[in-house]
Amino acid sequence: MKLLILNGPNLNMLGKREKNHYGNFSLSELEENIQKRFSSRAELIFFQSNAEHELIEKIQQAKVDGIVINAGAFTHTSIAIRDALLSTRIPFVEVHISNVYKRENFRQKSFLSDIALGVISG
Repeated sequence: MKLLILNGPNLNMLGKREKNHYGNFSLSELEENIQKRFSSRAELIFFQSNAEHELIEKIQQAKVDGIVINAGAFTHTSIAIRDALLSTRIPFVEVHISNVYKRENFRQKSFLSDIALGVISG
């Protein structure tokens, strides 16, 4: 199995920003942990970008069995990422590090969750 692990805007700042919501770990530490836990079961491809179009291009070009996506703030704003996921028909899971349901109201609306296989939050 081959999985694309996509991280959106500001996730490159993990460990430096809002530690009460996102913890003390960096993105590279998170990726290392995922690699250690799942590399024996799947080939993992990691990609992070603060640019919406780069995430869309990665989705459109993906030759994978599934996508795990933390779209960051684009979760709540990007119909374009939604459309890219729909157009490829690659199964995906939406992920959030924080519990979005204990945060601001605008974070509780996702443009992705209704088309995802599942949502992991908090």
